[in-house]
Amino acid sequence: EREWTAATLARAAGVSRSALYTRFTERLAVSPAAYLTRWRMTVARRALRSEVPIAEVAAQVGYRSEAAFSRAFKREVGASPSSWRVEAR
Repeated sequence: EREWTAATLARAAGVSRSALYTRFTERLAVSPAAYLTRWRMTVARRALRSEVPIAEVAAQVGYRSEAAFSRAFKREVGASPSSWRVEAR
């Protein structure tokens, strides 16, 4: 299981969270948290095209619960993971 957080990114980059936030927003016009959420959902959409159970997809992209993943997915993508999966096939 991966830890997908801004703090993890900051540690990997060797900078503080505030420095990471500043550099991200200057260069990408988006916060590290928003970037991570978008990246997670990109990875999740790829995984949802397969037969992998939604709970497993949630874990693969760093969510500890399927419910939290489903809420985040719907907020970001506009559809639940299961309905998105049906439409994507």
